[in-house]
Amino acid sequence: MSLEQLVTKYINSAKHVFEHMEMVHASMTVDVDRVLQVVEYARNYLNDSEHYREKKKFEVSLTSVAYCEGLLDALRLLGAVRFEWPKTKKSEN
Repeated sequence: MSLEQLVTKYINSAKHVFEHMEMVHASMTVDVDRVLQVVEYARNYLNDSEHYREKKKFEVSLTSVAYCEGLLDALRLLGAVRFEWPKTKKSEN
């Protein structure tokens, strides 16, 4: 898999999460406004990743989408949001 294909795969996975993510309001000890701020940071990293992919700067694009995924996973681990990463097809491995 080329670096460009890998970047595209991660970008599409992050987009999937943003489309299907649910905010969790019960038993949260983190302020909802702060959660929304982190979600916005993650979305900005995704936008950066798409921008750098278009410019063929795939290393920067991959780094940006990795930051996005890290923030999303952190929110999920905190119980602030609910989502599942899309399942990969065997041909994508």
